[in-house]
Amino acid sequence: MGKIAVVALGGNALLRGDQEGTIEEQEQNTTDTLENLIFLLREGYDLVITHGNGPQVGNILMRNDAGESVYQIPQMPLDICVADSQGGIGYMIERILRNVLLKHKIEKEIVTLVTQVLVEKTDKAFGNPTKRIGKIYTKQEADILAKGKGWVFKEDKKKIGGWRRVVPSPRPIAIMNERVVESLARQGTIVIASGGGGIPVYSDKKGRIRPVEAVIDKDSASALLASRIKADEYYILTDVPFVYINYGEPDQQVIEYMNYNDTKKYLDEGMFGEGDMAPKIRACLDFIEKGGSKSVITEAFKLEDKNYGTKITMEYED
Repeated sequence: MGKIAVVALGGNALLRGDQEGTIEEQEQNTTDTLENLIFLLREGYDLVITHGNGPQVGNILMRNDAGESVYQIPQMPLDICVADSQGGIGYMIERILRNVLLKHKIEKEIVTLVTQVLVEKTDKAFGNPTKRIGKIYTKQEADILAKGKGWVFKEDKKKIGGWRRVVPSPRPIAIMNERVVESLARQGTIVIASGGGGIPVYSDKKGRIRPVEAVIDKDSASALLASRIKADEYYILTDVPFVYINYGEPDQQVIEYMNYNDTKKYLDEGMFGEGDMAPKIRACLDFIEKGGSKSVITEAFKLEDKNYGTKITMEYED
């Protein structure tokens, strides 16, 4: 069997923080990122691509708000908005990747799967919503929406007097159609799946699939998918070339290689920010713990350059 690499596109792989978010910007970023995946295909890897959706689903939610307030168009629930973003981003990645493959004279089939991800309805995250989504409201607007829609709001520390809706971020426990993903990948098809962490759903007492108002961490869901399809390597493409310890301090240090135990120790010591690198590190550790060979965190446009990227393995590489 060939080796499978799961590549999670995030950070500036699709949209940089200083950009407006136009389709032209997203398409150029996506093209630049996908060019970096060609070397994995040249080296014989079968690819599964996942992606984030933070800015895009945020825009969808704001269109939801505008449509309701201006044109009285009923709002769609969060699971539909996540599915909407999966379809749109997946289509963009697939179309652009077809053109990149054509340029490099590589023949591959590509398929995009709108992916549901199972969570537990009893997950403790449902009692403590933390994931900020959508636009910023005033306290008065937030109170009205909380009363009328049952939404939960928390003050946005980055904007004084601003409040944002928060939703649970439960742990993913299974990826629906994961066997299909593995089968297609091992046949040589490039699969785009589990976008934005997947559409969060749960199974009720009768086994029926139900939606929940939640957002699943993209890196955690991608690592789970990588484990379930027995991938060999897991890549997180973000906006920094390396992982650092003591980040922002005078003794800041680049880490290029880490084994499992050292990485776990640094995580437990709080070396990685909870709102930044810590979730990515946990995802990498989960993948290694479940049998993965190597996890890599690197800048989106530097994947092919092996001088960049932090590599995490169970033991140090030779």
